Amino acid sequence: MKKLLILFLMLIFTSGVNAKSIKGELNSLISNSDIPKSSVSVSIKNLNTGKTIYEHNEKILMHPASVQKILTLPAIMETLGDDYEFTTSIFSRGNDGYLIKLGADPYFSYSDLKGLVREIDTKTIKQIYIDDSIIENKDWGEGWQWDDNLNILMPKFNSYNMDKNLLKITVVPQNGQTMIINASKYPIAFFNDVSIGDINNVKVSRDSSISSDALTISGTVCKPCTIIIPSNNLKRYFNVKLTQALEDRNIYLKNSNIVTKQNSSDNLITSVKHPIERGEYDILKNSNNMVIETASKLAAQKAFQETGTDINAIKLFNSYFEKLGLDYSEIKIVDASGVSKNNLVNTDFVTEYLVKSKDNITLEKMAKPSEGTLSERLIPIKENLKAKTGTLSDISSIAGYLTSKTGKKYAFCIIINDPKTTNSEKKNLEDYILRELYLEG
Repeated sequence: MKKLLILFLMLIFTSGVNAKSIKGELNSLISNSDIPKSSVSVSIKNLNTGKTIYEHNEKILMHPASVQKILTLPAIMETLGDDYEFTTSIFSRGNDGYLIKLGADPYFSYSDLKGLVREIDTKTIKQIYIDDSIIENKDWGEGWQWDDNLNILMPKFNSYNMDKNLLKITVVPQNGQTMIINASKYPIAFFNDVSIGDINNVKVSRDSSISSDALTISGTVCKPCTIIIPSNNLKRYFNVKLTQALEDRNIYLKNSNIVTKQNSSDNLITSVKHPIERGEYDILKNSNNMVIETASKLAAQKAFQETGTDINAIKLFNSYFEKLGLDYSEIKIVDASGVSKNNLVNTDFVTEYLVKSKDNITLEKMAKPSEGTLSERLIPIKENLKAKTGTLSDISSIAGYLTSKTGKKYAFCIIINDPKTTNSEKKNLEDYILRELYLEG
């Protein structure tokens, strides 16, 4: 990457003086990087005319990572509406029963659950019912990496979303030994292989051949250390926390929570709500996978008036592309977030989509440099760029809108799929391309 840095510094000092065409400059940047040219795909279009300004491998299908979110979120928002609220409600059923209707709210918390439980009459209650039918209870998307199931950026998700579907575990040095504290009360078996050392350096692993709820914690600690892990069974976690909330009110029930659907005769008592606007921020700025995957199934539920599924969400995306006049026959989208490596898009499709969506109010909320996943990138041009980044193993991407130094407006997409270079090297090349477009455009 050193030769690329030298070349880019030369470009800065010579821009405007016998400068090459933008095509020549970008070809030089790509050719002189340490990343194989075949692993890089770039498409840049004039935002107002749609005319292609630069293209390189623009028709090659590649894994987009989280850039895919800008292809799926506008369809979700159009379906749900800007005033949509994630909603979890409690109803009374008859004289002695209560039903909790789950809303798959990605922001629902144990504190919210306790608020609902406070509405229960402790003297009459005999049964709790749960309606979990709003979206399918399928924990992950197609093609998600099962061997990355401890990644807190891609936790499981379904109707039972609560506490971001993450658990906090604390490792404490005590009397020359280490102790593991699980305050959540979710049942997990721990193999404690942590010793006391000079630094906190703790690792967690799961051997599903033994048990999906058995974790090995190894390494060293010198002071209390909190680690975060994804919940392995969301329904079990919800039931554990519901039992805890009930017992805090001295409510003890013989029967387990019965899963059923809401009846028309059930009477609404109260609801907990969180605005979709919060989700937009987390998706576009922080690239939250769980939020967009949940929201996509909720949009499918609303559009098709049945339990929300990923299959219907994909139908929703394709319908949106058709409405924009886009041919999506050559690409493949299997989830909303871009986590799956079964997703395949090309940069030409993305820039065409961006040109046709230039007035979309959702995409206006993409991150600027100094925000979210762009918090430490491209700061000098922060007033001229709005973009969505993407990062997976071997994959880096960025797409959005850029206004050049001379005021020209562009839609751009860069996707790099290369296993032999670091994500830092990939992102450096992306930044050099965008800085050059800003200077020369």
